[in-house]
Amino acid sequence: MVRVIRGLLTIVIGVGMVSPIVSLAEPTTGTETVFVMTNNADKNEVIAYARAADGSFLENHRYETEGRGSGGVNDPLGSQGSLTLSSDHSLLFAANAGSGTVSVFRVRRGELSLADKAPTGGSEPVAVAQWQNLVYVLNAAGSGSVVGFHLSNEGRLQQIQNSTAFLSASGAGGASATISPDGRFLVVTERVANNIDVFQIQADGTLANIVVNPSPGPGTFAARFAPDGKLIVSETGPAGAVNAAAVSSYSVLSGGTLSAISQSVPTFGSANCWNAITPNGQAVYVSNAASSTISGFTIGKSGSLTPIGATVVGSNPEGSGNLDIAVSSDGKYVYTLNSAAGTIGVFSVQADGALTNIGEIPGLPKSVGFNGIAAL
Repeated sequence: MVRVIRGLLTIVIGVGMVSPIVSLAEPTTGTETVFVMTNNADKNEVIAYARAADGSFLENHRYETEGRGSGGVNDPLGSQGSLTLSSDHSLLFAANAGSGTVSVFRVRRGELSLADKAPTGGSEPVAVAQWQNLVYVLNAAGSGSVVGFHLSNEGRLQQIQNSTAFLSASGAGGASATISPDGRFLVVTERVANNIDVFQIQADGTLANIVVNPSPGPGTFAARFAPDGKLIVSETGPAGAVNAAAVSSYSVLSGGTLSAISQSVPTFGSANCWNAITPNGQAVYVSNAASSTISGFTIGKSGSLTPIGATVVGSNPEGSGNLDIAVSSDGKYVYTLNSAAGTIGVFSVQADGALTNIGEIPGLPKSVGFNGIAAL
């Protein structure tokens, strides 16, 4: 992913001060919070931005994870899910890639309090997936592994004995982890090996043997389950190709193999690595990092993907380098982490699924390794 972006973007490296208040073009009602993770190698932090009724954003607080990130420039983790909200939005998980730990925050009215920090049982954790009282952490370095934990009501983690499962090979490039809505399957993507791994989750939280599904589409990066159990996968496309990214949908069969529904539907953008599904499961938005655009697709009852309008439904300023993407819990807003520009893109979702760019939250340091975004 880093190579793809470097080949297609001009990266401007710099450091900016965080702007305390940002006014957007469109007033709103209610208050929302957007979280981004610094991934700083010395002191990893989560920054919270609160949204007021007039549409302004305020940097509410910075919360220390008590761990270290990896540092780096643009997309150093090469993953989606390094910052993950629990399904009920009561907890926020942050992967500390530099210290091999995961932090758990309680979420209350947009404010965070650290509940736990636990070793991940591997090297360089890059993604977290949660379902009820189960949490799985994807460790990308070394042999590459996923490790399971029991989650207490207080937000504390206890590693499940014999829960470590390895990816298809060392250096496979684990990039995302997601759990099916029924809790039966854990799916992990391998961006280097271009595989989609399926693990059946046993009653005790351990994982059955890996089922490796080679991806028919090149550049597999991130996967997310829709509420109806269909798997949506982002693909960067062939190496070096421009505007050749794609997105696919699959059904997971009982044995862990995948059955394609919509295969490699073009996004008409470059470097689609991340996707975010609306809470009602009716649409998915994908982040084309190297073309600074967002593409949108409706998700049919069968899991089929149909482009919304002309496919590209939203644009950030050129050179933004929009990485990870999140949808608000009410489905009304889409946010992108624009690493190269040092901003957060803010879009309102229209009735037809198109996006309207209503402003940016500026002031983040440019190209210094930020990874992970989540929204209430």
